[in-house]
This record gives sequence, C-alpha cells and structure tokens, in this order.
Amino acid sequence: MSRVNRPPVTVSRIVRNTKENKTTVVVGTVTDDSRLLELPKLSVAALHFTKTAKARILKAGGECLTLDQLALRAPTGSNTILIRGAKNARESVKHFGFGPHKNKKPYVRSKGRKFERARGKRASRGFKV
Repeated sequence: MSRVNRPPVTVSRIVRNTKENKTTVVVGTVTDDSRLLELPKLSVAALHFTKTAKARILKAGGECLTLDQLALRAPTGSNTILIRGAKNARESVKHFGFGPHKNKKPYVRSKGRKFERARGKRASRGFKV
C-alpha cells in the first residue's frame, strides 16, 4: 500500500471514534496526542506505533496489536472499527489544483521577500489581485 494511503492517526481520533469492546484498526501509524490528558483502555491494531503512543496505550491497560495478531483474533473483522487519517493533510497537497484565485502554494526557486510575495500579492507593493 502506498504511503499516501497510510496516513497517521492520532490517539485522540481513536478515542473519539471507538466504541465499547471494539478493536480499532489503523492501516498506518498511531501517533500520540499530548493534548489528551486521560486515555481510556483501548484495543488498537496498526502497522506502526510511535514509542509514546504505545507506552500510553499500554499504561492505560489497553493493548497494541499487529495486523497479523488481529487476523488470528478476528478473521472476519467482527467487533472492529477501521479508521483512516486525513489524506489531504500532507504538505504536497497544498500545491495541487492550480488556477486563478485558488490560493495554492507555488513551487518557487527561492522563498525570499522578492520572490512571489511582492507585486500582485500585497496592496502595499504596487497592486493586489
């Protein structure tokens, strides 16, 4: 599976979408969210876990499974919830879909004040489109 189709999923999204006695499945990386103060007991199956996410899930009394372990436990996928992260959160997506008035991020040679930031971008520098 391509990297684009394996976006990371944060622990807070898993907590928000998980129901009682269900195993959450993530085809990608599970990352930690320091803004989430208390973590409930979770059962999560994923390709990868960050060190802090895995430590927090295990400390809360939950379990971190691989997809192989999940296949042995629930071969039909019963009592599982499949969650995917935001595909369009990547930096490269900001460049896609060029056209007039789309406010997309141009591919520029340099990022100084004179390069695609002056005339036409700000009213104080000649004109603003």
